[in-house]
Amino acid sequence: MTENSPRYHSSHWGAFSATREDGQLVIQPFDKDPDPSPILQNMISALNHPARLSRPLVRRGWLTDGPGPDGRRGSDDYIEMDWDKALDIAAAELKRLGGGIPDDGATLGRHVFGGSYGWSSAGRFHHAQSQVHRFLNMAFGGYVAAVDTYSSAAGSVILDTVAGNSTRISREGNWWQHIRDTTELVIAFGGMPVRNLSVSPGGSSQHIARDTIRMAAARGCHFASVSPLRDDFNTDANVTRYAPRPGTDVAMMLGMAHHLEAMGLVDHDYISKYTRGWEALNAYLQGHTDRQPKTAEWAETICGVPAAQIRALAEEAAHKRTLVTVSYSLQRAENGEQPVWMALVLSAMLGGTQAGAGFSYALGSMGNHGKPQLAVPLPTLPQGRNGSGDFIPVARISDLLLNPGAQYSYRGTTRRYGDIKLVYWAGGNPFHHHQDLSRLQQAFSRPDTIIVHESMCTATACHADIIFPATMTVEREDIGASAGDPFLMPMQKLTEPYGEARDDYAIFCDLAERLGCADSYSEGRSARDWLKHLYGRTETAMRQRGGTRCRISTASWPAHRWRCRCRMSPA
Repeated sequence: MTENSPRYHSSHWGAFSATREDGQLVIQPFDKDPDPSPILQNMISALNHPARLSRPLVRRGWLTDGPGPDGRRGSDDYIEMDWDKALDIAAAELKRLGGGIPDDGATLGRHVFGGSYGWSSAGRFHHAQSQVHRFLNMAFGGYVAAVDTYSSAAGSVILDTVAGNSTRISREGNWWQHIRDTTELVIAFGGMPVRNLSVSPGGSSQHIARDTIRMAAARGCHFASVSPLRDDFNTDANVTRYAPRPGTDVAMMLGMAHHLEAMGLVDHDYISKYTRGWEALNAYLQGHTDRQPKTAEWAETICGVPAAQIRALAEEAAHKRTLVTVSYSLQRAENGEQPVWMALVLSAMLGGTQAGAGFSYALGSMGNHGKPQLAVPLPTLPQGRNGSGDFIPVARISDLLLNPGAQYSYRGTTRRYGDIKLVYWAGGNPFHHHQDLSRLQQAFSRPDTIIVHESMCTATACHADIIFPATMTVEREDIGASAGDPFLMPMQKLTEPYGEARDDYAIFCDLAERLGCADSYSEGRSARDWLKHLYGRTETAMRQRGGTRCRISTASWPAHRWRCRCRMSPA
Protein backbone atom coordinates (compact mmCIF):
# COMPACT_ATOMS: atom_id res chain seq x y z
CA MET A 1 0.00 0.00 0.00
CA THR A 2 1.65 3.23 -1.13
CA GLU A 3 1.34 6.62 0.53
CA ASN A 4 -2.00 8.33 -0.28
CA SER A 5 -3.15 5.38 -2.40
CA PRO A 6 -6.69 4.64 -1.17
CA ARG A 7 -7.87 1.10 -0.67
CA TYR A 8 -11.37 -0.01 0.18
CA HIS A 9 -12.51 -2.15 3.05
CA SER A 10 -15.61 -2.88 5.10
CA SER A 11 -16.58 -3.68 8.66
CA HIS A 12 -19.69 -4.38 10.68
CA TRP A 13 -19.77 -0.63 11.41
CA GLY A 14 -19.62 0.43 7.78
CA ALA A 15 -17.54 0.64 4.62
CA PHE A 16 -14.47 2.85 4.35
CA SER A 17 -11.29 3.60 2.46
CA ALA A 18 -7.83 3.94 3.93
CA THR A 19 -4.58 5.65 3.01
CA ARG A 20 -1.19 5.78 4.65
CA GLU A 21 0.12 9.10 5.89
CA ASP A 22 3.47 9.20 7.67
CA GLY A 23 3.33 5.43 8.02
CA GLN A 24 -0.08 5.44 9.75
CA LEU A 25 -3.44 4.30 8.44
CA VAL A 26 -5.96 7.07 7.89
CA ILE A 27 -9.59 5.93 7.58
CA GLN A 28 -12.24 7.76 5.58
CA PRO A 29 -15.87 6.57 5.72
CA PHE A 30 -17.58 5.46 2.53
CA ASP A 31 -18.59 8.58 0.60
CA LYS A 32 -22.18 7.37 0.09
CA ASP A 33 -22.78 6.83 3.81
CA PRO A 34 -24.91 9.73 5.16
CA ASP A 35 -24.21 8.94 8.83
CA PRO A 36 -20.97 6.95 9.23
CA SER A 37 -20.14 5.40 12.56
CA PRO A 38 -17.26 6.88 14.60
CA ILE A 39 -16.41 3.34 15.72
CA LEU A 40 -14.56 2.93 12.39
CA GLN A 41 -11.66 4.90 13.85
CA ASN A 42 -11.15 2.27 16.58
CA MET A 43 -9.70 -0.13 14.03
CA ILE A 44 -6.47 1.85 13.88
CA SER A 45 -5.65 1.43 17.56
CA ALA A 46 -6.64 -2.26 17.49
CA LEU A 47 -3.94 -3.16 14.97
CA ASN A 48 -1.06 -3.01 17.43
CA HIS A 49 -3.00 -3.20 20.67
CA PRO A 50 -1.13 -4.77 23.61
CA ALA A 51 -3.76 -7.53 23.66
CA ARG A 52 -2.85 -8.72 20.13
CA LEU A 53 -1.60 -12.30 19.87
CA SER A 54 1.52 -12.81 17.79
CA ARG A 55 2.59 -16.48 18.14
CA PRO A 56 0.91 -19.84 18.80
CA LEU A 57 0.45 -20.63 22.49
CA VAL A 58 -0.10 -23.91 24.33
CA ARG A 59 -1.31 -24.01 27.92
CA ARG A 60 1.38 -25.34 30.25
CA GLY A 61 -0.85 -27.65 32.28
CA TRP A 62 -2.35 -29.25 29.16
CA LEU A 63 1.08 -29.71 27.59
CA THR A 64 2.54 -31.23 30.78
CA ASP A 65 -0.31 -33.42 31.97
CA GLY A 66 -2.12 -34.15 28.74
CA PRO A 67 -5.72 -33.63 27.65
CA GLY A 68 -8.57 -33.85 30.13
CA PRO A 69 -10.85 -31.79 32.36
CA ASP A 70 -8.81 -29.13 34.12
CA GLY A 71 -9.84 -26.43 36.58
CA ARG A 72 -6.64 -24.51 35.84
CA ARG A 73 -8.08 -23.16 32.60
CA GLY A 74 -8.34 -19.41 32.95
CA SER A 75 -5.44 -19.13 35.41
CA ASP A 76 -2.66 -21.26 33.88
CA ASP A 77 0.24 -19.79 31.90
CA TYR A 78 1.21 -20.48 28.28
CA ILE A 79 4.23 -21.57 26.30
CA GLU A 80 5.00 -19.92 22.96
CA MET A 81 5.71 -22.26 20.06
CA ASP A 82 6.58 -22.06 16.41
CA TRP A 83 3.77 -22.75 13.98
CA ASP A 84 4.83 -26.20 12.81
CA LYS A 85 5.16 -27.56 16.32
CA ALA A 86 1.85 -26.07 17.46
CA LEU A 87 0.05 -27.38 14.38
CA ASP A 88 1.55 -30.85 14.88
CA ILE A 89 0.39 -30.89 18.50
CA ALA A 90 -3.10 -29.76 17.57
CA ALA A 91 -3.37 -32.24 14.69
CA ALA A 92 -2.28 -35.11 16.94
CA GLU A 93 -5.03 -34.23 19.43
CA LEU A 94 -7.61 -33.92 16.68
CA LYS A 95 -6.62 -37.36 15.39
CA ARG A 96 -6.90 -38.80 18.91
CA LEU A 97 -10.44 -37.48 19.09
CA GLY A 98 -11.39 -38.96 15.72
CA GLY A 99 -10.37 -36.23 13.31
CA GLY A 100 -9.29 -37.08 9.80
CA ILE A 101 -11.11 -38.43 6.80
CA PRO A 102 -14.38 -39.73 8.31
CA ASP A 103 -14.70 -43.49 7.87
CA ASP A 104 -18.01 -45.15 8.66
CA GLY A 105 -19.44 -42.07 10.30
CA ALA A 106 -20.06 -43.85 13.59
CA THR A 107 -19.63 -40.76 15.74
CA LEU A 108 -19.83 -37.92 13.21
CA GLY A 109 -18.45 -35.32 15.59
CA ARG A 110 -21.07 -35.74 18.33
CA HIS A 111 -18.31 -35.19 20.90
CA VAL A 112 -17.12 -31.97 19.20
CA PHE A 113 -18.66 -28.57 19.82
CA GLY A 114 -18.01 -26.07 17.01
CA GLY A 115 -18.31 -22.66 18.60
CA SER A 116 -18.37 -19.33 16.82
CA TYR A 117 -20.61 -16.29 16.83
CA GLY A 118 -19.73 -14.88 13.43
CA TRP A 119 -18.74 -11.33 14.38
CA SER A 120 -15.00 -11.46 13.73
CA SER A 121 -15.26 -10.02 10.21
CA ALA A 122 -17.71 -8.49 7.76
CA GLY A 123 -15.99 -10.53 5.05
CA ARG A 124 -17.95 -13.42 3.63
CA PHE A 125 -15.00 -15.73 2.92
CA HIS A 126 -12.85 -15.06 5.99
CA HIS A 127 -15.96 -15.56 8.08
CA ALA A 128 -14.63 -17.50 11.04
CA GLN A 129 -17.94 -19.19 11.77
CA SER A 130 -18.15 -20.60 8.24
CA GLN A 131 -14.48 -21.60 8.29
CA VAL A 132 -14.59 -23.55 11.56
CA HIS A 133 -17.86 -25.25 10.68
CA ARG A 134 -16.57 -26.26 7.24
CA PHE A 135 -13.38 -27.63 8.80
CA LEU A 136 -15.23 -29.70 11.41
CA ASN A 137 -17.60 -31.08 8.79
CA MET A 138 -14.67 -32.16 6.63
CA ALA A 139 -12.42 -33.40 9.47
CA PHE A 140 -15.01 -35.05 11.76
CA GLY A 141 -18.03 -35.50 9.52
CA GLY A 142 -19.96 -33.11 11.72
CA TYR A 143 -20.11 -31.41 15.10
CA VAL A 144 -22.55 -30.22 17.73
CA ALA A 145 -23.77 -26.85 16.47
CA ALA A 146 -25.44 -23.87 18.13
CA VAL A 147 -28.72 -22.42 16.87
CA ASP A 148 -30.42 -19.06 17.47
CA THR A 149 -28.61 -16.05 18.93
CA TYR A 150 -28.23 -14.32 22.27
CA SER A 151 -29.71 -11.23 20.66
CA SER A 152 -32.98 -12.62 19.37
CA ALA A 153 -33.55 -16.27 20.35
CA ALA A 154 -36.71 -15.89 22.42
CA GLY A 155 -38.22 -13.51 19.88
CA SER A 156 -37.37 -15.60 16.84
CA VAL A 157 -38.63 -18.84 18.38
CA ILE A 158 -42.00 -17.38 19.36
CA LEU A 159 -42.44 -15.68 15.99
CA ASP A 160 -41.61 -18.89 14.18
CA THR A 161 -44.27 -20.57 16.30
CA VAL A 162 -47.11 -18.06 16.05
CA ALA A 163 -46.36 -16.24 12.79
CA GLY A 164 -44.36 -18.74 10.75
CA ASN A 165 -41.18 -16.93 9.70
CA SER A 166 -39.20 -14.82 12.14
CA THR A 167 -36.50 -13.99 9.58
CA ARG A 168 -38.89 -12.25 7.22
CA ILE A 169 -40.53 -10.37 10.08
CA SER A 170 -37.27 -9.18 11.61
CA ARG A 171 -35.07 -8.51 8.59
CA GLU A 172 -37.03 -8.04 5.43
CA GLY A 173 -39.46 -5.43 4.21
CA ASN A 174 -38.91 -1.76 3.55
CA TRP A 175 -39.80 -0.24 6.89
CA TRP A 176 -37.39 2.68 6.80
CA GLN A 177 -38.94 3.90 3.56
CA HIS A 178 -42.42 3.48 5.04
CA ILE A 179 -41.40 5.45 8.14
CA ARG A 180 -40.00 8.21 5.96
CA ASP A 181 -43.00 8.42 3.62
CA THR A 182 -46.25 7.05 5.10
CA THR A 183 -46.18 5.87 8.73
CA GLU A 184 -47.97 8.28 11.07
CA LEU A 185 -47.09 6.73 14.46
CA VAL A 186 -44.19 4.50 15.49
CA ILE A 187 -44.55 2.82 18.88
CA ALA A 188 -41.05 1.57 19.66
CA PHE A 189 -41.01 -0.83 22.59
CA GLY A 190 -37.39 -0.81 23.70
CA GLY A 191 -36.82 2.44 21.85
CA MET A 192 -34.96 2.92 18.59
CA PRO A 193 -31.41 3.93 19.59
CA VAL A 194 -29.31 5.12 16.68
CA ARG A 195 -26.19 3.75 18.38
CA ASN A 196 -27.48 0.20 17.78
CA LEU A 197 -28.01 0.99 14.12
CA SER A 198 -24.31 1.57 13.56
CA VAL A 199 -23.70 -2.16 13.28
CA SER A 200 -24.87 -4.90 10.94
CA PRO A 201 -23.35 -8.33 10.26
CA GLY A 202 -21.59 -8.17 6.92
CA GLY A 203 -21.44 -4.38 6.97
CA SER A 204 -23.72 -1.45 6.32
CA SER A 205 -22.62 0.96 3.62
CA GLN A 206 -25.44 3.43 4.27
CA HIS A 207 -26.57 4.35 7.79
CA ILE A 208 -29.96 5.87 7.01
CA ALA A 209 -31.86 5.71 10.30
CA ARG A 210 -31.00 9.12 11.73
CA ASP A 211 -31.91 11.03 8.57
CA THR A 212 -35.00 8.87 8.03
CA ILE A 213 -36.33 9.59 11.51
CA ARG A 214 -35.70 13.31 11.05
CA MET A 215 -37.50 13.38 7.70
CA ALA A 216 -40.41 11.40 9.10
CA ALA A 217 -40.70 13.75 12.07
CA ALA A 218 -40.61 16.78 9.77
CA ARG A 219 -43.47 15.21 7.79
CA GLY A 220 -45.45 14.83 11.03
CA CYS A 221 -44.78 11.23 12.02
CA HIS A 222 -45.01 10.83 15.79
CA PHE A 223 -42.61 8.54 17.64
CA ALA A 224 -43.47 6.91 20.96
CA SER A 225 -40.41 5.51 22.74
CA VAL A 226 -41.37 2.96 25.39
CA SER A 227 -38.24 2.42 27.46
CA PRO A 228 -36.96 3.19 30.95
CA LEU A 229 -33.81 4.58 29.29
CA ARG A 230 -34.05 8.12 27.96
CA ASP A 231 -31.29 7.61 25.39
CA ASP A 232 -33.05 4.62 23.81
CA PHE A 233 -34.37 7.20 21.36
CA ASN A 234 -31.57 9.69 20.95
CA THR A 235 -32.52 11.81 17.94
CA ASP A 236 -34.14 15.21 17.70
CA ALA A 237 -37.43 13.76 16.42
CA ASN A 238 -41.00 14.36 17.49
CA VAL A 239 -40.88 11.79 20.29
CA THR A 240 -43.00 11.12 23.36
CA ARG A 241 -41.27 9.04 26.00
CA TYR A 242 -42.96 6.42 28.18
CA ALA A 243 -40.86 4.92 30.94
CA PRO A 244 -42.32 1.64 32.21
CA ARG A 245 -40.56 -0.28 34.94
CA PRO A 246 -38.06 -2.68 33.33
CA GLY A 247 -39.70 -5.93 32.29
CA THR A 248 -43.30 -4.66 32.42
CA ASP A 249 -43.93 -3.78 28.78
CA VAL A 250 -46.48 -6.59 28.41
CA ALA A 251 -48.65 -5.08 31.13
CA MET A 252 -48.67 -1.77 29.26
CA MET A 253 -49.56 -3.55 26.02
CA LEU A 254 -52.40 -5.42 27.74
CA GLY A 255 -53.75 -2.15 29.13
CA MET A 256 -53.73 -0.69 25.62
CA ALA A 257 -55.39 -3.83 24.22
CA HIS A 258 -58.16 -3.74 26.83
CA HIS A 259 -58.88 -0.10 26.06
CA LEU A 260 -59.00 -0.74 22.31
CA GLU A 261 -61.67 -3.41 22.82
CA ALA A 262 -63.62 -1.30 25.32
CA MET A 263 -63.74 1.62 22.87
CA GLY A 264 -64.69 -0.52 19.87
CA LEU A 265 -61.38 0.23 18.14
CA VAL A 266 -60.28 -3.35 17.40
CA ASP A 267 -60.18 -4.23 13.70
CA HIS A 268 -62.25 -7.42 14.00
CA ASP A 269 -62.34 -7.95 10.24
CA TYR A 270 -58.54 -8.21 10.25
CA ILE A 271 -58.58 -10.39 13.38
CA SER A 272 -61.06 -12.87 11.91
CA LYS A 273 -59.34 -13.03 8.51
CA TYR A 274 -55.69 -13.29 9.54
CA THR A 275 -55.54 -14.64 13.10
CA ARG A 276 -56.73 -17.39 15.41
CA GLY A 277 -57.20 -17.31 19.18
CA TRP A 278 -59.00 -14.00 19.66
CA GLU A 279 -61.66 -15.50 21.90
CA ALA A 280 -59.10 -16.85 24.36
CA LEU A 281 -57.14 -13.60 24.39
CA ASN A 282 -60.23 -11.45 24.89
CA ALA A 283 -61.40 -13.66 27.75
CA TYR A 284 -58.06 -12.97 29.43
CA LEU A 285 -58.27 -9.23 28.71
CA GLN A 286 -61.75 -9.03 30.26
CA GLY A 287 -60.73 -11.02 33.34
CA HIS A 288 -62.97 -14.00 32.60
CA THR A 289 -60.13 -16.42 33.31
CA ASP A 290 -58.63 -14.82 36.43
CA ARG A 291 -61.20 -12.26 37.59
CA GLN A 292 -58.82 -9.41 36.77
CA PRO A 293 -59.68 -7.20 33.79
CA LYS A 294 -56.47 -5.92 32.17
CA THR A 295 -57.53 -2.28 32.31
CA ALA A 296 -55.20 0.66 31.88
CA GLU A 297 -55.51 1.26 35.66
CA TRP A 298 -54.42 -2.34 36.33
CA ALA A 299 -51.51 -1.88 33.95
CA GLU A 300 -50.46 1.33 35.71
CA THR A 301 -50.00 -0.50 39.01
CA ILE A 302 -47.52 -2.83 37.32
CA CYS A 303 -45.67 -0.72 34.75
CA GLY A 304 -45.91 2.72 36.35
CA VAL A 305 -47.10 4.47 33.18
CA PRO A 306 -50.21 6.55 34.02
CA ALA A 307 -53.46 4.97 32.87
CA ALA A 308 -54.47 8.13 31.03
CA GLN A 309 -51.29 7.95 28.93
CA ILE A 310 -51.87 4.26 28.16
CA ARG A 311 -55.41 4.97 26.97
CA ALA A 312 -54.35 8.00 24.94
CA LEU A 313 -51.60 6.07 23.16
CA ALA A 314 -54.01 3.23 22.35
CA GLU A 315 -56.51 5.65 20.84
CA GLU A 316 -53.85 7.47 18.85
CA ALA A 317 -52.61 4.12 17.50
CA ALA A 318 -56.11 3.17 16.39
CA HIS A 319 -56.62 6.39 14.45
CA LYS A 320 -53.24 6.50 12.66
CA ARG A 321 -51.12 4.34 10.39
CA THR A 322 -49.23 2.74 13.25
CA LEU A 323 -46.07 0.68 13.20
CA VAL A 324 -45.39 -1.35 16.35
CA THR A 325 -41.75 -2.34 16.85
CA VAL A 326 -39.98 -4.39 19.51
CA SER A 327 -36.23 -4.21 20.04
CA TYR A 328 -33.98 -7.16 20.83
CA SER A 329 -33.55 -5.87 24.38
CA LEU A 330 -37.06 -6.83 25.52
CA GLN A 331 -36.58 -10.52 24.77
CA ARG A 332 -33.21 -10.77 26.50
CA ALA A 333 -34.84 -11.67 29.80
CA GLU A 334 -36.79 -14.44 31.47
CA ASN A 335 -40.09 -14.90 29.62
CA GLY A 336 -38.64 -12.69 26.90
CA GLU A 337 -40.94 -14.14 24.27
CA GLN A 338 -43.97 -12.51 25.89
CA PRO A 339 -43.42 -8.84 24.85
CA VAL A 340 -42.64 -9.88 21.28
CA TRP A 341 -45.78 -12.02 21.11
CA MET A 342 -48.01 -9.40 22.72
CA ALA A 343 -46.69 -6.60 20.50
CA LEU A 344 -47.60 -8.69 17.45
CA VAL A 345 -51.07 -9.22 18.95
CA LEU A 346 -51.45 -5.48 19.61
CA SER A 347 -50.53 -4.71 16.01
CA ALA A 348 -53.05 -7.29 14.75
CA MET A 349 -55.78 -5.66 16.85
CA LEU A 350 -54.99 -2.35 15.12
CA GLY A 351 -55.30 -3.90 11.69
CA GLY A 352 -52.38 -3.31 9.41
CA THR A 353 -53.48 -3.45 5.78
CA GLN A 354 -52.41 0.15 5.08
CA ALA A 355 -48.91 0.87 3.80
CA GLY A 356 -46.75 2.05 6.68
CA ALA A 357 -48.75 0.21 9.35
CA GLY A 358 -47.94 -3.14 10.90
CA PHE A 359 -45.41 -4.91 13.08
CA SER A 360 -41.64 -5.27 12.94
CA TYR A 361 -39.42 -7.23 15.26
CA ALA A 362 -35.89 -5.88 15.83
CA LEU A 363 -36.23 -2.67 13.83
CA GLY A 364 -33.82 -0.37 15.60
CA SER A 365 -31.65 -3.24 16.84
CA MET A 366 -29.28 -3.49 13.85
CA GLY A 367 -28.68 -1.18 10.91
CA ASN A 368 -29.83 -3.34 7.98
CA HIS A 369 -33.08 -4.59 9.50
CA GLY A 370 -36.05 -3.04 7.78
CA LYS A 371 -34.30 -2.62 4.43
CA PRO A 372 -35.19 -4.55 1.25
CA GLN A 373 -33.29 -7.79 0.90
CA LEU A 374 -31.08 -8.56 -2.09
CA ALA A 375 -32.49 -10.92 -4.68
CA VAL A 376 -29.13 -12.51 -5.47
CA PRO A 377 -27.08 -14.90 -3.32
CA LEU A 378 -24.31 -13.46 -1.19
CA PRO A 379 -20.77 -14.74 -1.82
CA THR A 380 -20.68 -17.07 1.19
CA LEU A 381 -18.42 -20.06 1.86
CA PRO A 382 -20.21 -23.44 1.70
CA GLN A 383 -19.93 -25.13 5.07
CA GLY A 384 -20.62 -28.67 3.90
CA ARG A 385 -22.93 -31.16 5.56
CA ASN A 386 -23.07 -31.56 9.33
CA GLY A 387 -23.54 -35.29 9.64
CA SER A 388 -24.10 -35.27 13.38
CA GLY A 389 -27.41 -33.40 13.15
CA ASP A 390 -26.92 -32.40 16.77
CA PHE A 391 -27.26 -28.87 18.14
CA ILE A 392 -28.02 -26.80 21.21
CA PRO A 393 -29.63 -23.39 21.66
CA VAL A 394 -26.68 -21.01 21.70
CA ALA A 395 -27.11 -19.87 25.32
CA ARG A 396 -26.98 -23.46 26.63
CA ILE A 397 -23.20 -23.82 26.29
CA SER A 398 -22.70 -24.28 30.02
CA ASP A 399 -25.58 -26.77 30.24
CA LEU A 400 -24.07 -28.77 27.37
CA LEU A 401 -20.61 -29.01 28.88
CA LEU A 402 -21.70 -29.57 32.49
CA ASN A 403 -24.52 -32.07 31.90
CA PRO A 404 -23.57 -34.69 29.29
CA GLY A 405 -26.51 -36.96 28.58
CA ALA A 406 -29.07 -34.77 30.34
CA GLN A 407 -32.42 -34.05 28.72
CA TYR A 408 -33.72 -30.61 27.77
CA SER A 409 -36.66 -29.19 25.83
CA TYR A 410 -36.48 -27.05 22.70
CA ARG A 411 -39.38 -25.95 20.49
CA GLY A 412 -41.64 -28.57 21.99
CA THR A 413 -39.25 -31.50 21.57
CA THR A 414 -37.10 -33.36 24.09
CA ARG A 415 -33.42 -33.53 23.27
CA ARG A 416 -30.29 -34.82 25.00
CA TYR A 417 -26.91 -33.15 25.49
CA GLY A 418 -23.86 -34.80 23.95
CA ASP A 419 -20.66 -35.66 25.79
CA ILE A 420 -18.25 -33.01 24.52
CA LYS A 421 -14.54 -33.79 24.49
CA LEU A 422 -13.36 -31.03 22.13
CA VAL A 423 -14.40 -27.40 21.86
CA TYR A 424 -13.09 -25.67 18.73
CA TRP A 425 -13.79 -21.94 18.73
CA ALA A 426 -12.98 -19.35 16.10
CA GLY A 427 -14.26 -15.80 15.74
CA GLY A 428 -16.14 -15.34 18.98
CA ASN A 429 -15.86 -14.66 22.68
CA PRO A 430 -18.68 -16.25 24.74
CA PHE A 431 -17.25 -14.74 27.92
CA HIS A 432 -18.22 -11.39 26.43
CA HIS A 433 -21.93 -12.07 26.16
CA HIS A 434 -22.88 -15.16 28.17
CA GLN A 435 -25.14 -14.69 31.20
CA ASP A 436 -23.46 -16.52 34.11
CA LEU A 437 -19.71 -16.20 33.63
CA SER A 438 -18.76 -18.13 36.76
CA ARG A 439 -20.78 -21.10 35.56
CA LEU A 440 -19.34 -20.75 32.05
CA GLN A 441 -15.83 -20.83 33.52
CA GLN A 442 -16.73 -24.02 35.36
CA ALA A 443 -18.12 -25.47 32.13
CA PHE A 444 -14.95 -24.64 30.22
CA SER A 445 -13.00 -26.79 32.67
CA ARG A 446 -14.81 -29.95 31.56
CA PRO A 447 -13.72 -30.82 27.96
CA ASP A 448 -10.50 -32.68 27.20
CA THR A 449 -9.25 -29.94 24.89
CA ILE A 450 -10.20 -26.42 23.83
CA ILE A 451 -8.67 -24.88 20.69
CA VAL A 452 -9.22 -21.23 19.85
CA HIS A 453 -8.34 -18.94 16.93
CA GLU A 454 -8.15 -15.36 18.15
CA SER A 455 -6.47 -12.07 17.24
CA MET A 456 -6.73 -10.69 20.80
CA CYS A 457 -6.12 -12.13 24.25
CA THR A 458 -9.78 -12.44 25.20
CA ALA A 459 -11.23 -14.23 28.21
CA THR A 460 -12.16 -17.14 25.93
CA ALA A 461 -8.60 -17.40 24.65
CA CYS A 462 -7.38 -17.47 28.26
CA HIS A 463 -9.46 -20.62 28.80
CA ALA A 464 -8.05 -22.43 25.77
CA ASP A 465 -5.42 -25.15 25.65
CA ILE A 466 -4.14 -24.24 22.18
CA ILE A 467 -4.35 -20.70 20.81
CA PHE A 468 -3.64 -19.89 17.18
CA PRO A 469 -3.12 -16.15 16.50
CA ALA A 470 -5.48 -15.04 13.74
CA THR A 471 -5.33 -12.03 11.46
CA MET A 472 -7.69 -9.11 11.76
CA THR A 473 -9.96 -8.18 8.90
CA VAL A 474 -7.74 -5.35 7.59
CA GLU A 475 -4.82 -7.77 7.32
CA ARG A 476 -6.39 -9.85 4.53
CA GLU A 477 -8.53 -9.68 1.38
CA ASP A 478 -12.24 -10.42 1.36
CA ILE A 479 -15.71 -9.39 0.15
CA GLY A 480 -18.03 -7.48 2.46
CA ALA A 481 -21.71 -8.16 1.92
CA SER A 482 -25.00 -8.19 3.78
CA ALA A 483 -28.45 -9.28 2.58
CA GLY A 484 -29.89 -5.91 3.61
CA ASP A 485 -27.26 -3.70 1.98
CA PRO A 486 -27.10 -2.69 -1.72
CA PHE A 487 -23.29 -2.65 -2.00
CA LEU A 488 -20.80 -5.48 -2.22
CA MET A 489 -17.58 -4.02 -0.88
CA PRO A 490 -14.06 -5.07 -1.82
CA MET A 491 -12.06 -5.61 1.36
CA GLN A 492 -8.49 -4.98 0.29
CA LYS A 493 -5.54 -5.78 2.50
CA LEU A 494 -4.55 -2.58 4.30
CA THR A 495 -1.62 -3.71 6.40
CA GLU A 496 0.61 -6.70 7.08
CA PRO A 497 -0.43 -9.25 9.73
CA TYR A 498 0.59 -8.57 13.30
CA GLY A 499 3.52 -10.73 14.37
CA GLU A 500 3.07 -14.26 13.05
CA ALA A 501 -0.73 -14.14 12.84
CA ARG A 502 -2.30 -16.20 10.05
CA ASP A 503 -5.72 -16.29 8.40
CA ASP A 504 -8.20 -18.82 9.77
CA TYR A 505 -8.31 -20.40 6.32
CA ALA A 506 -4.54 -20.89 6.27
CA ILE A 507 -4.61 -22.45 9.74
CA PHE A 508 -7.36 -24.87 8.80
CA CYS A 509 -5.62 -25.75 5.54
CA ASP A 510 -2.47 -26.68 7.48
CA LEU A 511 -4.47 -28.79 9.94
CA ALA A 512 -6.48 -30.42 7.16
CA GLU A 513 -3.22 -31.36 5.42
CA ARG A 514 -2.01 -33.07 8.58
CA LEU A 515 -5.35 -34.87 9.00
CA GLY A 516 -5.54 -36.06 5.41
CA CYS A 517 -8.64 -34.06 4.45
CA ALA A 518 -6.99 -31.11 2.70
CA ASP A 519 -8.65 -31.77 -0.65
CA SER A 520 -12.17 -31.75 0.75
CA TYR A 521 -11.54 -28.67 2.87
CA SER A 522 -9.72 -26.40 0.39
CA GLU A 523 -10.92 -28.01 -2.87
CA GLY A 524 -7.49 -27.06 -4.17
CA ARG A 525 -8.23 -23.33 -4.01
CA SER A 526 -6.15 -20.54 -2.54
CA ALA A 527 -7.90 -17.78 -0.63
CA ARG A 528 -7.97 -15.59 -3.73
CA ASP A 529 -9.28 -18.48 -5.83
CA TRP A 530 -12.15 -18.81 -3.36
CA LEU A 531 -12.89 -15.08 -3.58
CA LYS A 532 -13.16 -15.25 -7.35
CA HIS A 533 -15.26 -18.42 -7.17
CA LEU A 534 -17.68 -17.06 -4.56
CA TYR A 535 -18.14 -13.73 -6.27
CA GLY A 536 -18.64 -15.50 -9.59
CA ARG A 537 -21.93 -16.96 -8.39
CA THR A 538 -23.19 -13.56 -7.27
CA GLU A 539 -22.03 -11.94 -10.49
CA THR A 540 -23.82 -14.56 -12.59
CA ALA A 541 -27.04 -14.02 -10.66
CA MET A 542 -26.77 -10.24 -11.06
CA ARG A 543 -26.20 -10.59 -14.80
CA GLN A 544 -29.23 -12.85 -15.14
CA ARG A 545 -31.40 -10.28 -13.35
CA GLY A 546 -29.98 -7.31 -15.25
CA GLY A 547 -27.92 -5.90 -12.41
CA THR A 548 -24.58 -4.14 -12.60
CA ARG A 549 -21.73 -6.50 -13.46
CA CYS A 550 -18.22 -6.23 -12.11
CA ARG A 551 -15.07 -7.44 -13.85
CA ILE A 552 -12.58 -8.94 -11.45
CA SER A 553 -9.05 -7.62 -11.56
CA THR A 554 -6.49 -10.36 -11.15
CA ALA A 555 -3.79 -7.81 -10.42
CA SER A 556 -5.45 -6.39 -7.33
CA TRP A 557 -8.44 -8.15 -5.83
CA PRO A 558 -10.68 -6.23 -6.25
CA ALA A 559 -9.61 -2.67 -7.03
CA HIS A 560 -13.06 -1.14 -7.03
CA ARG A 561 -16.50 -1.25 -5.48
CA TRP A 562 -19.73 -2.20 -7.15
CA ARG A 563 -23.45 -1.97 -6.55
CA CYS A 564 -26.06 -4.67 -6.82
CA ARG A 565 -29.39 -3.13 -7.76
CA CYS A 566 -31.37 -6.35 -7.46
CA ARG A 567 -33.99 -6.35 -4.73
CA MET A 568 -36.23 -9.03 -3.38
CA SER A 569 -39.91 -8.38 -3.91
CA PRO A 570 -41.63 -7.55 -0.61
CA ALA A 571 -44.24 -10.12 -1.55
